[in-house]
Amino acid sequence: MPNSPSTHRLYILRHAKSSWEDPDLEDHDRPLAPRGRRAGELLHEYVREQSIRPSLILCSTARRARETLEAAGLEGEIYFEDELYGASAGALVGRLRRVPRATSSVMLIGHDPALHDLLATLAPRRQAGKFPTGALATLTFTSPWSGLGPGGAELSGFVSPRDLA
Repeated sequence: MPNSPSTHRLYILRHAKSSWEDPDLEDHDRPLAPRGRRAGELLHEYVREQSIRPSLILCSTARRARETLEAAGLEGEIYFEDELYGASAGALVGRLRRVPRATSSVMLIGHDPALHDLLATLAPRRQAGKFPTGALATLTFTSPWSGLGPGGAELSGFVSPRDLA
């Protein structure tokens, strides 16, 4: 009996709402706003209820992305990568193509517009719309990570903090 292709799961998480309270802070250093911290608590509950446990987490080094990761209660093998801050959708696809073949699931935590563009590239049948702060998209696909490309995934879930409140 031939091996059936395994299903891979990609979670795309946009950082929660960041604070603009201190105008002198560099963009990279902005923390979560109170609304972002509340969204993180809602995400934590959702992640727990849905038993979301990615094999690998790729997180932007921006403070708001790291704080979103912590607030959501995600654990596991975590890589904080400078390249994810300010990356294009194409660069994100390139990074995902380097994920080890045996990795079953990845969570990517980053920024717009790249995450919105990544979602539109990988799962173009998704209805056009916003990718709000704190939103989590779940994509599934059967190709190896190295073969991930345009139209290669199906959107199997999408939640925003508003949906979880």
